[in-house]
Amino acid sequence: MSSTTQQTSPSTLVKITRLIADELKVQPKQVDAAVALLDEGATVPFISRYRKEVTGGLDDAEMRQLENRLHYLRELEDRRVAILKSITEQDKLTPELEQDILAADTKNRLEDLYLPYKQKRRTKGQIAIEAGLEPLADALYQDPNLEPEQQAAHYIDADKGIADNKAALDGAKYILMERFSENADLLAKLRNFLWQEGQLSSRMVEGKEQEGAKFSDYFEHDEAINKTPSHRALAMFRGRNESILNLSIVVGDPDDKTATHPGEIMIAEHWDIKDQQRAADRWLKEVVRWTWRIKLYTHLETDLMGQLREAAEQEAISVFAGNLKDLLLAAPAGPKATIGLDPGLRTGCKVAVVDGNGKVLDHCAIYPTPPQNKIAEAAATLIRLAKEHQVELIAIGNGTASRETDRFVGDIISAHPELKLKKVMVNEAGASIYSASEYASKEYPDLDVTIRGAISIAHRLQDPLAELVKIEPKSIGVGQYQHDVSQTQLARSLDAVVEDCVNSVGVDVNTASSALLSRVSGLNQTIAHNIVELRDQQGSFKNREALKSVKRFGDKTFEQAAGFLRVMDGDNPLDASAVHPESYSVVEKVVSLNDRSIASTIGDSRFLKALNPADFTDEQFGLPTVTDILGELDKPGRDPRPEFKTAEFKDGVEKLSDLIPDMILEGTVTNVTNFGAFVDIGVHQDGLVHISALSDTFVKDPRTVVKAGDIVKVKVLEVDIPRKRIALTRRLTDKAEPQQKADRDNRSRGKANKAQHNNQHNTQRKDKSGSGKQQGTFAQLFADAGKIKTKS
Repeated sequence: MSSTTQQTSPSTLVKITRLIADELKVQPKQVDAAVALLDEGATVPFISRYRKEVTGGLDDAEMRQLENRLHYLRELEDRRVAILKSITEQDKLTPELEQDILAADTKNRLEDLYLPYKQKRRTKGQIAIEAGLEPLADALYQDPNLEPEQQAAHYIDADKGIADNKAALDGAKYILMERFSENADLLAKLRNFLWQEGQLSSRMVEGKEQEGAKFSDYFEHDEAINKTPSHRALAMFRGRNESILNLSIVVGDPDDKTATHPGEIMIAEHWDIKDQQRAADRWLKEVVRWTWRIKLYTHLETDLMGQLREAAEQEAISVFAGNLKDLLLAAPAGPKATIGLDPGLRTGCKVAVVDGNGKVLDHCAIYPTPPQNKIAEAAATLIRLAKEHQVELIAIGNGTASRETDRFVGDIISAHPELKLKKVMVNEAGASIYSASEYASKEYPDLDVTIRGAISIAHRLQDPLAELVKIEPKSIGVGQYQHDVSQTQLARSLDAVVEDCVNSVGVDVNTASSALLSRVSGLNQTIAHNIVELRDQQGSFKNREALKSVKRFGDKTFEQAAGFLRVMDGDNPLDASAVHPESYSVVEKVVSLNDRSIASTIGDSRFLKALNPADFTDEQFGLPTVTDILGELDKPGRDPRPEFKTAEFKDGVEKLSDLIPDMILEGTVTNVTNFGAFVDIGVHQDGLVHISALSDTFVKDPRTVVKAGDIVKVKVLEVDIPRKRIALTRRLTDKAEPQQKADRDNRSRGKANKAQHNNQHNTQRKDKSGSGKQQGTFAQLFADAGKIKTKS
């Protein structure tokens, strides 16, 4: 992040660190230390893990908040300096203005103060001043007893473009309008008023009913702008961008054309303009009205819409980041031989077999679904591959034909329990992007794009984190309105999440891909590539010290990265732990004082828990570090991710029309938002559990009760097939609306009868050989499939 390398004057830095300290509720010296480390090039994971004594124990969340705030405040200071310089060069900087600029604590406030001095194209007000009309404007404003028409007559000058009284008075009006609209205090007051009292009003653009049906909730919608949640705000902004909705901010009754707008009243009060029936009062009132309607309302509405969008984007990015973290830290199935299936219909199902370390052992295509329906042959192929490679898991991508493929695999497993196979539906979002990427082509240059997809699906099951880092975080698809937010801010936030997740788990330097290594603290793509290149040339690294022989892996890089890189089964057992090499002396002190070896100490919980960390502290290593070291020795290289579990989709429920209200299903949480959680229940359309239906108790933040990757039981409340919407609840005692249930039951019964008829017909189909022999049930078919010989 640029803020970590930015140069800031000492006095400004003191001001910034004090402000951040107040916001984080920590000591200024903690912030000072953290900023110094960031400016030296240290990463957030390194600081929060290995420099606790220096920062007073700031954790990774606090460090990320500090880093982001530091970035904003430094940008604010840069802008402040530029504005002061510009006004000084215009020779218009007064002591009062300078004080106001120095005290400004937001970018909005700074820009309001700078507005009268900003270089801009010639305005009507400037043209009027050049024509000599400013004295007329000043006279009528300062003495409303003057008769406007009489005063204007003195300024008629055809050579200056002032043809008559009206032209003179219009010019004077433009001068005052600009003066009235460029007062920072008034702007702040009006902006705050509109934010507190304004209603965000959404209306459908005429004639867009059909085209904009998905925005129908907002065809006639009003709510307080300062209480509009991020998801609704972004939905309305998208509707406006697609020319479906018109958005505005209204106060009071917009249909009452006779009422004076509160904004006009505030302008008049600020500039002490009163209607006392004096000669110029009516003209001044018109100036105020024009100032509000022409100058300020549009400007402030744009500002506040921008403020709402910015807040909504930040919230959406935060939600996306939280979901991404949960997905990256999802439970890994571990080093088990796995078959990855990338389902398809016309092009068939792509199959890849990988061993426990992720190495590709075999690949092919099978056709168990329409239109080919080569079920027996496909089953025989999978059974052979499972036996030959001692496969334990089958990972099925959740895209097109996934439920048909899932049912096909399930029947194989039922018919052949001796294989001890387990099937898992895997979220394949972004897999196609990875498959066609430059990285994938380098990783598997001789394999087809579609096979790469199947490999990626298998790898995702074995280790989600290691595989997902190969994909741009935005492509993983766990955010709402991700294309509507600032892509720069989104990328910065998501990259930080990936960095934190990778470093919290740690990376095996001898097996990790360059994509995973590049996310380690202190490393980049070049150094990661150099590590893999040297590893390929010389074999596995035997210890962490050997990393120093990698090109561009200097002392600073070693300091930042070494603690997060693991060398398994190497020369030093500590190299497989999160203990940093700089702290090995602490471990050596522990074992020497207790006459033990390092190997016998690692994992000896009884011994380690009996030690007093304070006995091993010194000037370099304080109590937090020693405590962490002893904890790491107790459970070296412990993985913070949860235990692996999977959801079981209900047989026969494969599409929206199969859903019946009050049906209880199991599913996987795919996405958590501020308004609820989306759950994959196996029908190619995630259902929504609204925040109010997540728990029997009040829920303020959905992520406190569910997170992406959780396995949950839900009940179907309602299915809206035209809009592809499913309402779910986690409160299994909830009941669907009776009439909705009756309607659904009738439709479902009809479809069930049809499905039953189709199933009976399918079980009597002739086989592809044309022998006329009945194929029998799926169970019989798959029981026989193991006997069929297929090509190796």
